[in-house]
Amino acid sequence: MYLKSLTIRGFKSFASATTLEFEQGITAVVGPNGSGKSNVVDAIAWVMGEQGAKTLRGGTMDDVIFKGSAGRAPLGRAEVVLTIDNSDGALPIDYAEVTISRTLFRNGGSEYAINGNSSRLLDVQELLSDSGIGREMHVIVGQGQVASVLSATPEDRRGFIEEAAGVLKHRRRKEKAERKLEATQANMLRLQDLTTEIRRQLKPLARQADVARKAQTIQAELRDAKLRILADDLTQMRINMMKEVADETILREKQSQIEEQMNGKKLRESELERLLLEATPRVQNAQQTWFKLASLRERFFGTRSLALERAKLVEEEIQEQTGGADPETLEKEAKETRDNSYELQKDVEVAKNFLNKATGERVATEELFQAEQSRQTNAIKSAADKREEFARLTGQVNAAKSRIEARASEATRLEVEVREARDRAEKARTEFLALESQIAGLDGVEKGLDTQYEQASKELASAEEKVAELEIKSQEAAKNKAALTARAEALQQSLLEEVDGGDSLLSSGDDSIIGSLATLLRIENGWESAIAVALGDAANAIAAKSVNDAIRSINKLKNNKTGRAAVLLADALYEQNNAPAAPPFSRSAIELVNAPYELQNALKKLLKDVVIVETLEDAQEAVRLQPRLTAVTRDGDKVTSYYVIGGTVNTRSRIEAKVNIEKAETDRDQVSALVDQLRFELQNAKEEQKRAVEKVEAALALLYESDAELAAIAEKLAALGEQNRSSQAEADRLDSLLRASHTARADDERVLREIEARLASSGTEPAEVIEINSSELDRLSLLLETTRSAEVDARLAMRTAEERLAAVVQRAEQLERTANSERITRSKAMLRREQRRREAHIANAVFQGVETAMSYLENSLITAEHERDEATKHQQAMEQEVQQVRHAIRDLGTELERLVDTVHRDEVARMEQRLRIEQVELKGLEDYGIEADTLLKEYGPDQLVPQIVHIDEDADPDMPLPALKQPEAYVREKQEKRALDAEKKLALLGRINPLALEEFSALEERNQFLTEQLEDVKKTRKDLLEVITEVEERVQQVFNEAYKDVSREFETVLPRLFPGGEGRLVLTDPENMLTTGIDIEIKPQGKRYLRLSLLSGGERSLAAVAFLVALFKARPSPFYILDEVEAALDDANLERLLELYEELGQNSQLIIVTHQKKTMEICDSLYGISMRGDGISTVVSQRIREVREDQPA
Repeated sequence: MYLKSLTIRGFKSFASATTLEFEQGITAVVGPNGSGKSNVVDAIAWVMGEQGAKTLRGGTMDDVIFKGSAGRAPLGRAEVVLTIDNSDGALPIDYAEVTISRTLFRNGGSEYAINGNSSRLLDVQELLSDSGIGREMHVIVGQGQVASVLSATPEDRRGFIEEAAGVLKHRRRKEKAERKLEATQANMLRLQDLTTEIRRQLKPLARQADVARKAQTIQAELRDAKLRILADDLTQMRINMMKEVADETILREKQSQIEEQMNGKKLRESELERLLLEATPRVQNAQQTWFKLASLRERFFGTRSLALERAKLVEEEIQEQTGGADPETLEKEAKETRDNSYELQKDVEVAKNFLNKATGERVATEELFQAEQSRQTNAIKSAADKREEFARLTGQVNAAKSRIEARASEATRLEVEVREARDRAEKARTEFLALESQIAGLDGVEKGLDTQYEQASKELASAEEKVAELEIKSQEAAKNKAALTARAEALQQSLLEEVDGGDSLLSSGDDSIIGSLATLLRIENGWESAIAVALGDAANAIAAKSVNDAIRSINKLKNNKTGRAAVLLADALYEQNNAPAAPPFSRSAIELVNAPYELQNALKKLLKDVVIVETLEDAQEAVRLQPRLTAVTRDGDKVTSYYVIGGTVNTRSRIEAKVNIEKAETDRDQVSALVDQLRFELQNAKEEQKRAVEKVEAALALLYESDAELAAIAEKLAALGEQNRSSQAEADRLDSLLRASHTARADDERVLREIEARLASSGTEPAEVIEINSSELDRLSLLLETTRSAEVDARLAMRTAEERLAAVVQRAEQLERTANSERITRSKAMLRREQRRREAHIANAVFQGVETAMSYLENSLITAEHERDEATKHQQAMEQEVQQVRHAIRDLGTELERLVDTVHRDEVARMEQRLRIEQVELKGLEDYGIEADTLLKEYGPDQLVPQIVHIDEDADPDMPLPALKQPEAYVREKQEKRALDAEKKLALLGRINPLALEEFSALEERNQFLTEQLEDVKKTRKDLLEVITEVEERVQQVFNEAYKDVSREFETVLPRLFPGGEGRLVLTDPENMLTTGIDIEIKPQGKRYLRLSLLSGGERSLAAVAFLVALFKARPSPFYILDEVEAALDDANLERLLELYEELGQNSQLIIVTHQKKTMEICDSLYGISMRGDGISTVVSQRIREVREDQPA
């Protein structure tokens, strides 16, 4: 097996399709730096399934696609095709040639193919792993791969050997088995929990089933007794019904006789009423004539009296004399009063002049008093200021001298304290430096422990945070699960409780009923409420195949009295007409509903002219634009052009209820899966937390030991450092105080000199008391009081004169107004006396005319009264006869009403009796499923009652059964007692679960099923453990063989690269071959064995190459790709390595990327990679073997 060809298209720098034909032996790939040599290695690794972008020297995977150059546009995909010669059958596939291709598109899509057939990445990896080419691809040693071997951990080196030995597929099998084992462990725990829970439920449920079994026997006996009592009731009711029908016939005959008598009386009543109706107008006319004449007489009486009284009243008014004062006298008095007001006006002017004079004198006196008072005040103030200034300057001199003396003493004290503080600071600093040198050696150890503890603490904090987060999520998920389960059950229960006629029809099994509309419709998510409101009552409807089926179903509901139902017709016709266009912001209601084909016409009729909108504002706008439309909002508010309905509702349609139930069940299932997942994650997180706690405790113990060593030194260092700082700070503080004291003393001396100079210039101290003359001020004060009193008197006199003047003027005006009023009154009184004389004459004339008319009126009134009395007597006689006839009719009517009521009550009683009979029949049909005829035939009073024999379940089965009893005649009291005893027995049994027998049987079957499943899981777990053990044994066996071979080859190869040196591979944990790592130890010439990390750079590189070559020789692979592995070697070491290359080339194909000429010389073929200015790599090939053969010997 070897690589036969490689075709690259659009991969990195190979923009055009480039094919490299490989041969067995050694092939070199050469070219200048940056020409794309390593891209050939990357292409081989990529086509064999490499998934790491960094391994391919890129940032992301799409970096392998040609990105374009100055002369070539970017490509959309990269494709690499690798052909492998499989003539030796190394690959487990029935082909002599195997072609593997991989294509990557720029949108991220990727495709694999084996021999042109699409495949998976896993298929490619498994195909290659069987030939020793694992997922890590140790056969490809790229740039820097040697460095990765140097930096590899012992476990990584073990991985190289395992991959070369083909162990990885066994490890994947083991990992797969372990994952299955982990899954079976979770399933087993779940099954154990379920079986435990079921066994816990079985015991109480068994007791309930036993109670239900006993209850069945008792209920059968109770049913038999109640049916016999019910048949007896039905028999008695039917007998009573027959008796009542016979009584009704007699009452109806008597009712007919009374009705004939009443009809005769009513005819006589009608005749009398006709005669009375004819006599009534004559009586009314006579009565009206008499009434009119009497009224006229009364009016005449009133007119006569009124005329007499009016004449008397007018005469009395004429005789009255006009009173009141004389207008001339009043005007004269007013003139005299106004003359007096002029004199008073002069007095007011005199008082004003006197007031102005007094005010002027008072103002002048006030100015003189204030001037004298100000003069004396200024003199007193000037003397006080001079005394105060002298005393202040004297005090300032004394205070300055005291301060200067204090400043001198303070400076002396501060100088001494500064020296002492500096001495203490220097002593503490010396001790601190000496102790600090002791602790420097311990810092390195402390830093390592701190790093270890911080890392462990971070891991613990992360684990605790993860556990806390998972616990919170698990609790929330459990709560959500319980809440959603309760919600789903509550919604389901509420739907079951809302049973109507539609449910009865659905449960009847009628083929003509298609189903419930709630289950047949599919409504777009979120619009269920809107469609339910749009459908109205039809939202809870059922669907029938035709109108005949619907009518038959409705009649069935009526006959069985099982409620009402709405039925949608599948054969409904729909006439297409011009419906108003829906506004652009709305949707037609029928668009949101997906229904079976046969119901679409009916739904179109129901939802005709109905649009669905988001908000009430949109609904209002839709109806405004198209008044024929009905607009329904998402929340279920309906708006039309003639009414609006909306708000909130407490009830939901079945469509909404069904959607809510489905959503609750879906959410519950999702949360249930989340609960299981969180429980598993929480268990793993707690194990991680436990491990992190152990690591933290170990790191903390080491830190405590280190801290104990550092504690004493650190404490003493802190004390010395604090002492040094405090002493130095104290010295600086005292030094600043000393400088401030000197400055303050100089300032005080300067101030003292200035104050003494000012004191000397102020002269001697002024006298204590200055004499002040106050007699002038007293005189002016007395004069001011006198002028103020005179001003007040003058002001009062002026106010009194003004008030007297105003009163006199007001009196004169009032007298003038009174005189004018009296003159007008006398003129009006004269006119009224003339009017009264005319009125008296008219009243006397009216009195005389009325007296004459009254004498004629009395005669006419007597005649009218006689005619009225005659007509009234005739009318009263006819009315009396009518009353007698009516009384007789009332008596007959009362008797007839009594009979009718009796018949009606009997009819009602019979209806009630018939209803009770129907109820009894219905009860027998509904409660016991027996029709009335069957009930009477099988359980009637004439039937014998069989005797039930009770068999004890706990009795010995071998004992003979008790003898059967003979049937006996029906006795109601015995059956009532029998029913009562059965009810008491049922009551003693307590609460009965009627489904307990079925539930117990189902739960028992489930327990048996889960127990079998648990045993299967345990068996599967055992099988998996056997597989894991078998795989571990196989891995250990293969690894032991591979390790021994590689170790042997390494000990052989290393001396060839290290002349005079030795090398060996060492297991890090020889006791555990499944997890042990591998270390490399080298013994250069003249040295002892050293680990790889202790060698020089060149020695380490040679050791890594030796390890790889030993690996290649111990477990040869069909081919190896080496990318500039020998670049850093000198000529001597390169020649040794090339010898190994030639040995490897005898059994394997080598493809070497190199710059070394000596390497090129040993190759069988050569590929040159070059890159022109367009940034695209090209390939030139040459067979070196042919060149050698053509050269002369």
